[in-house]
Amino acid sequence: MDSTKSSTSEAGAEHLLEVRDLRVYFAQHGAAQHGALPLRAVDGVSFHIDKGGTLGIVGESGCGKSVTCLSILRLVQSPPGIYAGGEILFDGQNTLDMDKHQLRALRGSRISMIFQEPMAALNPVFTVGQQLTEAIRLHKRISRPETEALAMDMLRHVRIPDAQRVFNSYAYTLSGGLRQRVLIAMALSCDPDLLIADEPTTALDVTIQSKIMALLRKLREETGMAVILVSHDLSLVSESVDEILVMYSGRICEYAGVDEIVRNPLHPYTLGLIASRPSGKEREGRLHAIHGAVPSLSERPEGCPFHPRCDRALECCRSEAPPEVTLPGGHMVSCWRYSQGIGN
Repeated sequence: MDSTKSSTSEAGAEHLLEVRDLRVYFAQHGAAQHGALPLRAVDGVSFHIDKGGTLGIVGESGCGKSVTCLSILRLVQSPPGIYAGGEILFDGQNTLDMDKHQLRALRGSRISMIFQEPMAALNPVFTVGQQLTEAIRLHKRISRPETEALAMDMLRHVRIPDAQRVFNSYAYTLSGGLRQRVLIAMALSCDPDLLIADEPTTALDVTIQSKIMALLRKLREETGMAVILVSHDLSLVSESVDEILVMYSGRICEYAGVDEIVRNPLHPYTLGLIASRPSGKEREGRLHAIHGAVPSLSERPEGCPFHPRCDRALECCRSEAPPEVTLPGGHMVSCWRYSQGIGN
């Protein structure tokens, strides 16, 4: 985030992953016939992560977090998805220029992803062991006994009790917490350099959430892998990452170190997310809420997409998208109040 990193990133080799001005659109049904413009799911997003680093991507559902992460692995279906611009540099190579063989070698081996819903990611007609060994065989040339032994080691590594029983089980017979651990074991089975965890605690109760997050932190410390953690929960993310990227309607609102975001939030959307966190001191049992909702891709307003929900909006917010402003210390914010020197 500092000026030194910004200058060295021009070479494309200083960061493990560098996303530059990424634009991912979706063609509307019948767009060619009716002249409809594509929907801008990710609209000029840039960030980076270093080897062993941690980055949190935060925002409500529909803000473009998952599409951004799927794009890193070129998993956005095309059509209707359109990679409209930008670069995704992994170890200096642009994944948007890779052919299917290069992508197959990259996915699961150097970059792994934990998907949002375990039951959707795990095949119900194959056992956990069959799926885990298949994932290992795709990238490692080892014998079947060695593959099965490694799979069992991975299940134990993610603290699954009675690993043999889970190895022989079908996903639908397991609890949500166990299914999530199986996905983590699968993602880590080939020692990736980068792990993308997309809402890894969705639909889990608070106790299991805490255990899964503690496990991810422990595994990162043990392996030294970089981690991108995606969530709508700013509190959850802030306990586990070095930097936070706040997204809204496909764009970056704010990007800074975790302490800077938590202690000195600048963008009205970030302020709203922080104010919405339960503190235990709410009057009459009421939580603060940001009024309104994230606009659909087809109904994105002109200007700053957050302005209809913002109680600090200026007149220019309604007509022009705000520029990104980098303040001393590398704290980036995309808000007219800062580009005009008004602040909060």
